[in-house]
Amino acid sequence: MVNPKVNEALSNTSTRLDKWLWAARFYKTRAIAKQMIDGGKVFYNGQRSKSGKAVALGDRITIRQGFEEKHVIVIALADKRRDASFAQTLYQETTESIETREKNNLARQQGILLSPASDTKPDKKQRRQIRHLKERI
Repeated sequence: MVNPKVNEALSNTSTRLDKWLWAARFYKTRAIAKQMIDGGKVFYNGQRSKSGKAVALGDRITIRQGFEEKHVIVIALADKRRDASFAQTLYQETTESIETREKNNLARQQGILLSPASDTKPDKKQRRQIRHLKERI
């Protein structure tokens, strides 16, 4: 027997984009989801959209979070936030997106290893040189 709450959450025919992003746990609050949509960090089927856009099954959503860009396909609808395991059943990330994120993550890690931070702070002479350099720019 199916849990009535799960059945109710999956029976939606349409859900707002900001609610779906919140329910899928991409953003902590609906307000943050709305800000990201309005700010151009979320693309719905390759185009910018409004937070009230109705999400349908099979739609492709691109989400930029920090250095990462995720391409997900909507496979279920929900307008209520539940646990993380349920949220992962709402979407499927494309293989290209996973590969690209892993490559970018590796490149960032290698970049950090190639130019490590100094173990000591700059001395007085070096601070003066840095200040003069910044003033010229």
